[in-house]
Amino acid sequence: MQEARDFKDESDTLAAVLADAGDDVFATITQFKSWTIEDVIGHLHIWNAAALMTLQDPDAFKQFLHDMMAAFKTGKGHIDVQYEWLDKHAGGIRGKALFDAYCDYYPKLAAAYGEADSEHRVGWAGPDMTTRSKIIARQMETWSHGQEIFDILGQQRQDGDRIRNIAHLGVTTYGWTFRNRRQEPPAPKPFVQLTAPSGAVWEWNDPQDDNMVKGSAVEFSQVVTQTRNIDDTALETVGDTARQWMEIAQCFAGGPENPPAKGTRSAVTS
Repeated sequence: MQEARDFKDESDTLAAVLADAGDDVFATITQFKSWTIEDVIGHLHIWNAAALMTLQDPDAFKQFLHDMMAAFKTGKGHIDVQYEWLDKHAGGIRGKALFDAYCDYYPKLAAAYGEADSEHRVGWAGPDMTTRSKIIARQMETWSHGQEIFDILGQQRQDGDRIRNIAHLGVTTYGWTFRNRRQEPPAPKPFVQLTAPSGAVWEWNDPQDDNMVKGSAVEFSQVVTQTRNIDDTALETVGDTARQWMEIAQCFAGGPENPPAKGTRSAVTS
């Protein structure tokens, strides 16, 4: 499955920027909710483990999810819950050891999904989804959380055309973005025209000169994953609907989240 290879390539790109990092680097606080780099890697690692679990041992995944939801209901946050899980199931690893475990694990996840039937359905926190959709979701989360790591390290990520998976997810969650906020999605959907890292041009929805989003596929993906405010990008929006969408776009699951405020997420420069 190509999408599994895309996930591995995305994970490899993130791993490479941290390959020579020491424990002090993993303690660095990012621009995302004051999470440290260690927090980000732990978050990716635990949900990679969950993604493999739901494919290979659905009953174990159901127990995992039950335990997670029960912890969240007590008021615990993602960070508290993930470290409790790491203490219980991974020997309490932190820092470089946690990163090494992450790097050892994600290729196994990619291989398992690469061999799976792309239309096989697996469980998750919401509705069941195909294995193709699940591994794309893992690529999206790796890419979006990777952004805060690249940003705080002052590094420019070299994106490839595999980002189309994330852009497509952003386009297809147009309606959900509004319904998640108890709003009726405006019709028609905006025309979306994006330029890929390779220079290719990708298009979605019916062409409309008065209702469109146009620009970089990377910047569009940053907006729909809420790693950038629309006003911190060069994306062009035409029409009220397109602008409204880009101000609240959210391609990931969960309750409605607000994008970062203008000027709060960017690559750190020395």
